[in-house]
Amino acid sequence: MSDTLARLLHAARHASPNYPEVGATRGPRLPAGYAQLRRRVHLGHGPEVLERAGQYVLGWGCQLGTGFAVHPHAPAEEGATVLLRLSPPRLRWPRVVIPCRVVWTVDGPDRIGFAYGTLPGHPECGEEAFLVSMDAAGEVWFEVTAFARLAAWYARLGRPVAVLCQYLAIEGYLAAVVAAVAGLPGAPTGTDAPGRTAPGTTAAPHP
Repeated sequence: MSDTLARLLHAARHASPNYPEVGATRGPRLPAGYAQLRRRVHLGHGPEVLERAGQYVLGWGCQLGTGFAVHPHAPAEEGATVLLRLSPPRLRWPRVVIPCRVVWTVDGPDRIGFAYGTLPGHPECGEEAFLVSMDAAGEVWFEVTAFARLAAWYARLGRPVAVLCQYLAIEGYLAAVVAAVAGLPGAPTGTDAPGRTAPGTTAAPHP
């Protein structure tokens, strides 16, 4: 890790989340005053699909699969601080360094996942959760839940671009997990609508 990243990580580890509702993605109701988002896709059937998808998610597979680098890279643990780094492909822009903290994790027989919250320096304030779950019928789903509002001045100035980037990131997370379980016994085939979105999921734009 470079000296710059080491300094940024040290500062992030001593910072507090830049929003008060820490852990709210774990409950059924998201806090008011933020854009809210829930997106869910079907992954397949059975414990093997749950385990494969869940461990992929805990290993930051969603982020790595959509072009982010994760520093330090280790399975998500509650209280861990990480820097997400993103550099748009083929563009000569500096890498964006995004500080986050893991605010909860779960690794059980029917639910595997985690959530991270934003720290000072993040272009947004809020929280994102990534949860793989298996229902009573053995069907396995992956859900992304988020609440956020734009925080950084450059994000507010470029609001349409920021909203588009968030939408593309969420779609990328869903696609990455679907791809991670493709080919497993119990995963949907081409005739089973792989990765179909569950009814009633929403994706709200930033206010």
